[in-house]
Amino acid sequence: MTLYLKFDFHEVCNKVLLNQLETHDIKHKMVAFGEVEILENQDSEKYKRFTDSLKNFHIEIVGNQKSILVEKIKDTIIDMVFNEETVVNVKTSAYLADKLEHSYGYLSNLFSEVTYTSIENFLIIQKIEYAKQLIIKGDLSLTEIAFKLDYSSVAHLSTQFKNTTGITPTAFQRIITKRRALKN
Repeated sequence: MTLYLKFDFHEVCNKVLLNQLETHDIKHKMVAFGEVEILENQDSEKYKRFTDSLKNFHIEIVGNQKSILVEKIKDTIIDMVFNEETVVNVKTSAYLADKLEHSYGYLSNLFSEVTYTSIENFLIIQKIEYAKQLIIKGDLSLTEIAFKLDYSSVAHLSTQFKNTTGITPTAFQRIITKRRALKN
């Protein structure tokens, strides 16, 4: 039996993090997605056990300021793309600059320096990942998906989808349909 899962990335991450904080009895305050304030000093052994447990979930604590800001950029983009309640009617550059309180030029240069890719490429990858999830879910047409992801047309979505995955969204839909038919 194959299960097709739909999940909220933010909610899953928060649940894992909260579970590990409680398991290790660490008093904390959730500040924002990916940001936790530890409310009391931890002995080094307890802190090491906590960070090691996070590694089991591929979660690591970011140490330097540049990496922290890059993670905030990624989190903001992911929230912008995947969060149904986030409605962005401005350019990505203005949105990021406003949310992170830095000029877009600075954010863009920093992101490229640390990740060796551009914010635009990261945004495209996130949009295509979300498009794949929406196609798998099957509730929306390609036109509706293109509109939802703020593409100017289905052709624009298709071009970026093919450049990113190597196949068109229609071919991806056919593959999903065939796999479901074979499983049934």
